[in-house]
Amino acid sequence: MRKEIFEHEIKLLKNTFRRLLRRHAKANLIKLLEKTHPADLALVFRQFNETEQNIFFELMSPSEHTGDFLSELDQSIVSRILSNETPQRIAEFLREISPNEQVDLLEVLEQDLSEATLNLLQVDEKEELVEIMAYPDDSAGSLMATDVFILHMDVTAKDAISTIQEQEAAEMVFYLYVSDDDNRLVGVVSLRDLVTTPGITSLKNIMSKNVHMVSPDTDQEEVARIVSQYNYLAVPVVDGDGILLGIVTVDNIVDVIREEATEDFLQMAGAGKDREILLKSSWENARARLPWLLASWIGGILAASIIVAFENVLESAIALAAFIPVIIGMGGNIGTQSSTIIVRGLATGRVDIENMAKLLFKEIRVGLMLGILYGLMLGLFAIIRFMDVSPTLGIVVGTSICVSMLIATTIGAFVPLLLHKLDIDPAVATGPFVTTSIDILGVSLYFLIASYFLVL
Repeated sequence: MRKEIFEHEIKLLKNTFRRLLRRHAKANLIKLLEKTHPADLALVFRQFNETEQNIFFELMSPSEHTGDFLSELDQSIVSRILSNETPQRIAEFLREISPNEQVDLLEVLEQDLSEATLNLLQVDEKEELVEIMAYPDDSAGSLMATDVFILHMDVTAKDAISTIQEQEAAEMVFYLYVSDDDNRLVGVVSLRDLVTTPGITSLKNIMSKNVHMVSPDTDQEEVARIVSQYNYLAVPVVDGDGILLGIVTVDNIVDVIREEATEDFLQMAGAGKDREILLKSSWENARARLPWLLASWIGGILAASIIVAFENVLESAIALAAFIPVIIGMGGNIGTQSSTIIVRGLATGRVDIENMAKLLFKEIRVGLMLGILYGLMLGLFAIIRFMDVSPTLGIVVGTSICVSMLIATTIGAFVPLLLHKLDIDPAVATGPFVTTSIDILGVSLYFLIASYFLVL
């Protein structure tokens, strides 16, 4: 019900924008743009054609509202609408958003336009952005907000509250960070503890010394894991000396989790890793998916070659051909299930790589139980349906299904665990690669078992 109401409101908003556009009601359009939440505005904006998008963006003035709107848009859309803008106007937009959001915006621009815009900023602003841009992509350094402050541990709660009240631009999400005499981060105080503590109490007496810190080079997935596991609202980023450089806030982490999950699902499905693939042209979409499907194509050729190699077996019992899709399908499906469970578990931290053997044997037991169940069912069906062909056909089919599903769960669970152990993204192992290997092994074992029982 709530979803239907939201969809109705978005549709109504879109129609209102288009009606005002047809009437050339510029003043009303500007008012509506300013009143619409940036997230809703971005959602509606994606549904406009390019001409409409250009008109609407021309009406937007540089402000925090517009900056938030740009941060909600897909990179490809931002790149296109800003490509026709002057460096001066882009620089005005930059001044309304946080440094890490500025970096995200500059990185989607053409190099010449990005450099021209960067040169229009003040020296200190430019230096800060260059420093952030130097950090690896998808790292804590590239995500962190640098507008933070830190107080000495001898500062009283009363003075700390006064300092907070004076900080308008600082990024601070429910935490106050505490330093020692060497300006190193040594503790953190929640705002709740701060305001409920007597004013004369020093921060060192109420701070938590167990601070989860990360370096600027820490991968964003690791930061997301920390936030998810400990329910933090922010994670401090420190240099090698323990000096606070910035914080990664939970709103950035939500975006990271969404992006990483999308990327993993795309890779597991064999559709590439481009999170904006839906916005690509047909040619770009096909080109991104082509190499991933190549594995399936090669696997199909190999499977066909195996079938041809066992032509004599097929001739002796043509009914074997009827069960090839079942053998391949059941093995591929359960293998993908195992891979998906392991990959997702690794991403969320619920799968401990140290218990690799335990996890593997657990999936093997699952494969064996399901293999026996479906093997008995399919074997019984083969006996009843093809009783006149061979009395052993049911044994062949049932055994093949059982073995195929057992091997599939083993491969599906082992390969992602192995890749993770080797520090390779396990998501790339699923989809075409796992299913193709399972198909080849499944067909091979099927005909080997058939050769033993039906030919000999």
